[in-house]
Amino acid sequence: MEQTRLQRIALSLAVCGLAVAHADCADACTNFLISKGATADGSTMITYSADSHELYGELYYEPPGRNRTDTMVDVYEWDTGKYLGQIAQVAETYSVVGNMNEHQVAIGETTFGGREELVNPKAIVDYGSLMYLALARAKTAREAIKVMTDLVAEYGYASAGESFSISDPKEVWILEMIGKGPDNPKGALWVARRIPDGYVSAHANQSRIRKFPLNDKKNTLYAKDVISFARGKGWFEGADSEFSFADAYVPMDYGALRFCEARVWSMFRRVAPSQKISPEWAMGNPKAKPLPLWIKPDKKLTVRDVQELMRDHFEDSPMYLGTGIGAGPYKMPYRWRPMQWKHKGKEYIHERATSTQQTGFSFVAQSRGWLPDPIGGILWFGVDDTYMTVYVPMYCGITEAPRAFAVGTADFKTFSWDSAWWVFNFVANWTYSRYSDMIKDVQIVQREIEGEFQARLPEVDATAVKLYKAAPETARSFLTRYSAEQTEKTVTRWRKLGEQLLVKYLDGNVRDEKGGITHPAYPEDWYKAIVEESGDFFEWRNIPGAPPPPTH
Repeated sequence: MEQTRLQRIALSLAVCGLAVAHADCADACTNFLISKGATADGSTMITYSADSHELYGELYYEPPGRNRTDTMVDVYEWDTGKYLGQIAQVAETYSVVGNMNEHQVAIGETTFGGREELVNPKAIVDYGSLMYLALARAKTAREAIKVMTDLVAEYGYASAGESFSISDPKEVWILEMIGKGPDNPKGALWVARRIPDGYVSAHANQSRIRKFPLNDKKNTLYAKDVISFARGKGWFEGADSEFSFADAYVPMDYGALRFCEARVWSMFRRVAPSQKISPEWAMGNPKAKPLPLWIKPDKKLTVRDVQELMRDHFEDSPMYLGTGIGAGPYKMPYRWRPMQWKHKGKEYIHERATSTQQTGFSFVAQSRGWLPDPIGGILWFGVDDTYMTVYVPMYCGITEAPRAFAVGTADFKTFSWDSAWWVFNFVANWTYSRYSDMIKDVQIVQREIEGEFQARLPEVDATAVKLYKAAPETARSFLTRYSAEQTEKTVTRWRKLGEQLLVKYLDGNVRDEKGGITHPAYPEDWYKAIVEESGDFFEWRNIPGAPPPPTH
């Protein structure tokens, strides 16, 4: 049988040695959802950071297809490459670049797990396959929801609980889904809600849909048994109108609040500071008022605003990671795993921010309805840590992935200067060693490159539209070359940045603007911490007649 795109993706993960169980993916991804009325230009946007310590970041591409409907599609689990079974093929499939198709439909996800007894080992379609099957088969967000829910109705849902972000040029939806357990091989329990125009939402590994209207098909869709199933299990009592999907299927714990809802809170407080949203819920107080599913931002957001939202360490909040002994002398806002640890019989945690070291890839998917689809959809794509990545424009009409991002250029186990993922990891991991100094150098180049993308965007769009009117395929070729050229320029510049950082910060020294070696002292609070810990052990003691303390 011809190898399907799902099989190629699964095999690429398997080659990388990726065998990520849901337990390993927990608290792993972050999505933001921006409705058309909440953006400065009238586009829609969703974001996705695919976070896993074993995920090699690459850009999948699948061309459109005309298919025989008497054939079957092999389904392989996205996380592990495990073969799950077969589903029926459809007559036409659309081209897909990353997580956006040629009709500007985009999909992202975060895993929330939920009740373990609802995992269905007999099912055929996992959450990753659902995303990419829907992208290949749907022209709108609503169609994508129908494709996904129809597939699980026929073949069962093979993953733990999941939140999906789904967008097109007009609408943005959040879909939450969980299985029905091994005794119910087909079907799934799900609710989908449209983000109201002018509002934004977010999810980060915790179910966010609580109560929902039962008779509003324009804005809310749900499985017919989503309430009765919970009632039958004894997980819900009361009137249907009081039913909460999250409370029934994803019982809350401290980690769900502190690790997951905290990221949502941080996004909300950044886009709507005037609302002064309390951090109590995010700080783990189950008696606090839950965060709303969506909020209205103080101002309309640009794509640059949304990219910056993906770069968050809880700055200017009680949870900021860049202070205290854990941040080290150079104020690094990261903590290596494990996130939970014990001391003298008590359990403690490290915060889980949106920006994290283990990101494989991330994107901001922007759908612009006033332009032809191949030009209107842009997947602003980056690899590795969101704080130190560069979001490069991948137009949804391109016909192949740029080499530095493409599947097969490299893998998780083998370093390559040809791989964007490895180049960005090289710079990031060196930057972690002297973060507070090096990050300034990184951000200068990052903002320079991303600023140039934005400045050139109107010109590139206009050229593509002119070509599209004469010959659509010529426009696609132009956009393919443009995205490839920008990728190569970015990776080349990032390699050079890595070399410059190595030279400038070699051996703990810092070169000045003229290339001279300097020895900047540790921050004063770090010296204070050393003295408080060690007392007078390191104190200089003058010996009568001896020279003053030397410098080395």
